[in-house]
Amino acid sequence: MTYIVNFGDVGQSDVDVAGGKGVGLGGLVRAGLPVPPGFVLNTAAYADFVEANHLQAGIRELAELAPQASPEDYENASERIRALFTGATMPAVIAAELGAAYGLLGNGDTAVAVRSSATAEDLASASFAGQQETYLNIVGTEALSAAVTECWASLWTARAMAYRAREGIGPDAVRLAVVVQRMVEAEAAGVLFTANPANGRRDQIVISAAWGLGESVVSGTVSTDDVVVEAGSGRVLSRRTADKDVLTVYADHGTREQPVPSARRRRPVLDDHAAAALASYGTRIRDQFGSPQDIEWARAGNEFFILQSRPITALPEPAADTPDTWAVPYPKGLYFRASIVEQLPNPLSPLFADLIDGSVSRSLRALLAEAVGKNIIREDDVGLPTINGYAYYYYRTSGMWRLMGKSLTAVRALLRGKAHMGITGWREYSHPRYEQVIKDWSARPAVEFSGEELLEGVQALLDAGTVYYTAVQSIIPLAATSEISFGAYYDKFVRRDGDPPAQTFLLGYDSEPIRAEKSLYDLAVWALGVPGLAPAILNEPTAALAGSQPDGSPPAGFDPALWQQWHPRFQNHLDRFGHAVYNLDFASPVPADDPSAPLETVKYYLRGQGTDPHERQRHSATRREEQTSRMASRLGPARRAAFIRLLRWAQNAAPIREDALADVGLAWPLLRRLLLELGQRLVGSGVIAQPDDVFWLRRQELQSAIEFGLAAVAPGAPAAVAITGADRPVRSAVVEERKMLWRGQAKAAAPQLLPESRWMERAFGSMMPAGPQDQPGDIIKGIGASPGRVTAPARVLRGHRISRGWSPETSWWPASPLPSGPRCSRWPPPWSPTSAAH
Repeated sequence: MTYIVNFGDVGQSDVDVAGGKGVGLGGLVRAGLPVPPGFVLNTAAYADFVEANHLQAGIRELAELAPQASPEDYENASERIRALFTGATMPAVIAAELGAAYGLLGNGDTAVAVRSSATAEDLASASFAGQQETYLNIVGTEALSAAVTECWASLWTARAMAYRAREGIGPDAVRLAVVVQRMVEAEAAGVLFTANPANGRRDQIVISAAWGLGESVVSGTVSTDDVVVEAGSGRVLSRRTADKDVLTVYADHGTREQPVPSARRRRPVLDDHAAAALASYGTRIRDQFGSPQDIEWARAGNEFFILQSRPITALPEPAADTPDTWAVPYPKGLYFRASIVEQLPNPLSPLFADLIDGSVSRSLRALLAEAVGKNIIREDDVGLPTINGYAYYYYRTSGMWRLMGKSLTAVRALLRGKAHMGITGWREYSHPRYEQVIKDWSARPAVEFSGEELLEGVQALLDAGTVYYTAVQSIIPLAATSEISFGAYYDKFVRRDGDPPAQTFLLGYDSEPIRAEKSLYDLAVWALGVPGLAPAILNEPTAALAGSQPDGSPPAGFDPALWQQWHPRFQNHLDRFGHAVYNLDFASPVPADDPSAPLETVKYYLRGQGTDPHERQRHSATRREEQTSRMASRLGPARRAAFIRLLRWAQNAAPIREDALADVGLAWPLLRRLLLELGQRLVGSGVIAQPDDVFWLRRQELQSAIEFGLAAVAPGAPAAVAITGADRPVRSAVVEERKMLWRGQAKAAAPQLLPESRWMERAFGSMMPAGPQDQPGDIIKGIGASPGRVTAPARVLRGHRISRGWSPETSWWPASPLPSGPRCSRWPPPWSPTSAAH
């Protein structure tokens, strides 16, 4: 047959013929696994259907959308393409072969599942699963032909087109095969992962199971039992039995949901023996394909059936040395995700990881040496290594005890402002010095530096930033201590029933985050007064506005006269506040590079949403002063004096903390410009594909590229001869592998303390930032196996942690995506001199 391929005849290299799903089923059949019978209608049938109905030109015209196109644009294109397919006719030769193959599955009225199998689906590098359609319980040749046509059309759903656009896959690069498979009258079904998607453990198999057909498990519409099985032994390590209130069953046409009988709702779908038997199939399938797999299964009677298998994409990297914990690089030490690490919430980019470790340890050693008068920290006593991609503060055990012995001396230095610590040290030394380093490296345009100078500048600016951050950490415990002291005194000796909380007395002061918010609000108010400007801003996509800001040219269709008024005013805001850092990793753009967040805030105000920050601040200040006078008037002389003294201490420290934290990223716009200049030169030399790939190189690779002369020629000068082959220090493929690994690591939940042990949790757990499991309110538990994307209105907080509540009426926190920084009341381990006063 021209168009029909039996499962057993599909080879591992036949993705272009049978699609990803078809290749997976072929491998399962060849391995002797229990797969329901069926066949593949190959991609040639799709191509000939499109050609016979002259659809390709129309598809290409509608499907060539930019990755940033709106969801409405994708939906409109999808509907029009689907109309092309449903209005077309299946060629007779394809219909004949399809009917003949279907007849071999039974007596002509066999119920089958019709599933899409795209050539860009279920690959190890990207997860396309679920983006095309599946049709269940299809009976008869006429219904089968209609379902196949719908499957072909589903190659062009809005979701599938948008995903392919983001992945850089053009409309001409994909075709669709269709899998037709006899239905299993499943009593239970679900999915199985041959590695734990939550932590990357390859020695754990995770099973999700529910009553009835498995389609509802895959789509996430029913609750599932979750069972974790040890791969080697089949021993059940843990299980969570859900209250399964609905199940999916066959209907006259397709499927329907019905209630689960009450006796089965809380009964486990699989007992330990059945879970072990199913896990053994998972191990066989993993070994067959040579990589971790995501498997759909069904159970009828006492038999298991395998419906499909695909690679698990972007699985977190497991611990390298031990199956029980995240392996630590230096065993004689303690690891904490606290302090500076709270502004590194994601896995680190490779270049930042290489540069930041030594930078942090150097800054901390220098600060402590000045604070206590001698070098008490040796070179390897502290560091910022990465584990599974995540940064950890590392203290060597022996160095930790030496540090604890000098804590009292460090506290005295902190309180006296010695060693450039505390508020005085920050104001008179740390901040001016940081500004001077930036000024020195801003004296020449980036294009005039040699490759060696660019890398030197990057390291100098990063070092200046870490020295500044280390100094700022000495302000944070002072502010926290002042607030805690005032709050404790107020609650014990002043507050009565009906009195406001202590925080009321600390609100309404000016600080850099509030000034940034007021600047954006003022921009919006001004724009509303310029005829035509507010509608122009609101109607222009944020991405287009942000992309046009750096070079000053207006977006296409934007009135140039209006742009000339808007651009410099918004640039003034970015020049002052565009260094706000939400993530210290320099691979993450700051607003000066990508002003999308402040632009969205301006649009928010232009739409009449939000509250006037000036008025909110005035309201908070008025209430603060009224309540202060009220409290002071009813206290006796001694308590009034203590109340006022502690209050002024807290009121002075809190805004300074906000100002100090707001400038942590002061060097980041320049630092990123230097790195992107290096990246641009490496693109010109053929080393990497795009300038921001420079963030994904290792330091030694970048150093080697500079030494090879690949970064020596500035743009506009005669081009360097690109080094090819084995002499090239790194290729773009390596960068892509690292990005994929990063995406996998980003799905992992990094432990707050390492090594993981009960004594570590008892000793230090109370000092660590609260994890999700410690948050109040309902918590959803399950297996996060298939990260995806949904389009819906959302409020975005651009900081990763705010330790106190926020309300738009009574807070100094900005009511917009502005920098906040870590304000947790629990800080680094207590022996750290930057937190000892706390």
